[in-house]
Amino acid sequence: MSTDEGPLVGLRVLEIASLAPAPFACTLLADLGAEVLRVDRTTDVNPAGARAPDPLARGRRSVAVDLKHPDGGALVRQLAARADVLVEGFRPGVAERLGIGPDTCRATNPRLVYGRMTGWGQHGPLAPRAGHDINYIAVSGALGLMGPADRPPVPPVNLVGDFGGGGMLLAIGILAALYERERSGQGQVVDAAMVDGAALLTTAMFGLRAAGSWSRERGKNLLDGGAPFYTTYETADGGHVAVGPLEARFYAELLDGLGLSDDPGLPDQYDEARWPELRQRLAAAFKQRTRDEWAAHFEHTDACVTPVLSPWEAHTHQHNAARGVFTETDGIRQPAPAPHLDRTPAAVQGPPPVPGEHTRTALRDWGAHADDISRLLAAGAVRQHTQDDTPLGVPHEASQEGRSA
Repeated sequence: MSTDEGPLVGLRVLEIASLAPAPFACTLLADLGAEVLRVDRTTDVNPAGARAPDPLARGRRSVAVDLKHPDGGALVRQLAARADVLVEGFRPGVAERLGIGPDTCRATNPRLVYGRMTGWGQHGPLAPRAGHDINYIAVSGALGLMGPADRPPVPPVNLVGDFGGGGMLLAIGILAALYERERSGQGQVVDAAMVDGAALLTTAMFGLRAAGSWSRERGKNLLDGGAPFYTTYETADGGHVAVGPLEARFYAELLDGLGLSDDPGLPDQYDEARWPELRQRLAAAFKQRTRDEWAAHFEHTDACVTPVLSPWEAHTHQHNAARGVFTETDGIRQPAPAPHLDRTPAAVQGPPPVPGEHTRTALRDWGAHADDISRLLAAGAVRQHTQDDTPLGVPHEASQEGRSA
């Protein structure tokens, strides 16, 4: 799918379908204007299948290719020869066995930036082993920072490994390699590992530790819920508010809003020995009103008090609405592209594709001849979802297909 807006217009990305982090990186590139062509498996093609409600697949077209078929691997190499970027999320060595590894693809396209997304990376003792987000953030040290002191570490969904330490890191690496290519004329391999990225996200903690501002105990530090003025509190309706006035002047506004500013027995903000007492006092105060009542009460202050919203209600918050933090595409509400660019804004380029939806038209747009496409279809090397029945001789307006603001 192509676009006429966004800073990455004209960039071609070939995405070998995988799960979570690599698709997220490709979604970021697509939102920024890149043309992303996803290579799905032929076994995923369901003639009666409907479009999957997956925002991680938005803004691209899909071709279905049997990578184990000799002609399938050859086709991917041909597509890679016309791409600026290839992204894959296999375990180390799998792409090579399929004949679409970086050495093979870059032999005919030395400008290709080859992005590799794994949990453990391309080398190291754990590189060939299975794992998931929780394992990568555990080994990186990130998981050990999370949760109260008296209970096991709490997994932060899969945001830190898969998306922050994985897909986001891969996208940055790809953009850096593309920028360097402008000087050297050469592409390179981007080895993005979730364990690396998750560790990188903890960089600031090492500075706090070196400065003596971070203890070894989880849940007893300034930013991990240990401080009673940087945590969450339950409200009268069972909701929660987030409280974070680290600075004295903001903390004073918190106390004023809670009606505690004139209480002579209240512990000092940074008297750590009395933090348990202070936590009890603040908890009792917040139980007096509902979440939304407190949100309205503190809305026009610098007390750093905000409601804890679920992802499904966050779009209703007036700030998110004003900035367009969420959007709706193909009937599905989802986070909008970010960051904001003033001249070449990012945009959702269309809904997620059905696997194999654009096999014929996309292959033609990427340089394949009609006869070759027909041969590949007949051999089973590629499959076409029945939704796209555009004759091979008819020009395809990719820039308008599935477009959504």
